[in-house]
Amino acid sequence: MRPILAHFMANRYTQIKAENPGKGRRYRKLCVLEAFWASFPSEPGKNEHTKLPPEPAMNLFTEDDEPYDLFTSDVVGGIVLRTDYSDEDSWNVFLAKLNEELSEGAQENTSEHANVEMEDEDENSDEEEEEGKLIKVINPSSPEERAIFENISNLRALRLFNDVDIQPAPLVPAGTKPISPPNRLADAFGWQEVYTGITIWIYDAQSNSDRSARLVSGSGDSEVYGTAAGDSWRAQVSHIPELQLSMTFENMKINFGGLDRWDYSERKRNLEEANVFAV
Repeated sequence: MRPILAHFMANRYTQIKAENPGKGRRYRKLCVLEAFWASFPSEPGKNEHTKLPPEPAMNLFTEDDEPYDLFTSDVVGGIVLRTDYSDEDSWNVFLAKLNEELSEGAQENTSEHANVEMEDEDENSDEEEEEGKLIKVINPSSPEERAIFENISNLRALRLFNDVDIQPAPLVPAGTKPISPPNRLADAFGWQEVYTGITIWIYDAQSNSDRSARLVSGSGDSEVYGTAAGDSWRAQVSHIPELQLSMTFENMKINFGGLDRWDYSERKRNLEEANVFAV
């Protein structure tokens, strides 16, 4: 976490937790973040902390309970979150293709390593590495769960499943006007709100017809002014496992070569929701 926000969290989180006993870590951190933005924070580099608070202070807001962690505790890559329930047949076709691609990818990975001779076999035999899922499907079944996820925005998904942070907004290009009014997702006081954690793929109404899902970005592109957390673009289901594998284990970034090719309609929706506190 950026030190300026970490110190603010350390100073405010205990009080916020006491005021919100029935909520989880992410909700409480967003409450603190509301106060952070209202405090008119200094621009990046101006009177900014350079070191994080001591570990016990950090643990107050990093190790607190979070109910939505139950969905993702076994995930190392990302989730496919179903948010449209109008076409069961189309969903089943999508899911079958996703599982097919995941299975083929697993078989290829096994084949590549089949002839690798393990060294120090005796020493390693007692060490079992618990691996998580590359992609987990979340398909809510109860009306109550579906009401939470149905047609949700990228931003709301990020706030439910990932933890908030901030980063410096990109510099405003020459000849370009700053975003007006300022928006915390893109540029507010020289900062932008970002989210860290698992990758989120969203199955929505459009997915029923084109077999694609929204790939949600947790942060704006640090090199492209105007991009924002919650930006997304669509990927075919056949490409999802390979993309997730590259992002998780090869640190691949989606940046379109420095161009802004994100879905503007989804960005607009996120920007409009950014200042509406609802989790």
